[in-house]
Amino acid sequence: MASYDLRKSPGHLLRRAQQYAHDLYAASVGADGPTPRQFEVLHVVSKNEGLSQTDLVRATGIDRSTLADMIARMIDKGHLSRARTKEDARANAVSITAAGRRVLNSAMSGVAKAESGALGVLPKAQQAGFMKDLAAYADALDKLADGDAPSRGRKKKAAKKGGAKRKAKRGRR
Repeated sequence: MASYDLRKSPGHLLRRAQQYAHDLYAASVGADGPTPRQFEVLHVVSKNEGLSQTDLVRATGIDRSTLADMIARMIDKGHLSRARTKEDARANAVSITAAGRRVLNSAMSGVAKAESGALGVLPKAQQAGFMKDLAAYADALDKLADGDAPSRGRKKKAAKKGGAKRKAKRGRR
């Protein structure tokens, strides 16, 4: 392992980039604003009124149990509302409330500032390519989550890892 190089580790580099983006977000949006994930949920719901929780999982990449807990807390705060869908009595349609829209709108300039700062560490000529690569990575993750994995072995391995992560997460609660 002596030849291992963190500077060539996708996990390490992604974590560093995410940490920097999160720090910028926290500084720009403030402690009273929504968390990055809450912002994502508010934004997606504001653009897709009545979206099901299952569709919200797909749109945000937030795992089902975490998202269900988040939505329950956001309903308690008055930012979202939830009702059973007419098509499927088991499914919930999520909507943004007026209070949720105010929270979303108040965070927008801070989010824009944070995202500009996150990209601003790169030279202008590299920013579009970086965003294209990030979008391609996210698209590949969506395909993996939808079961379109390149090989069956990878899908099973990813599912096992995800299950272990969820179990570990539950243990910390």
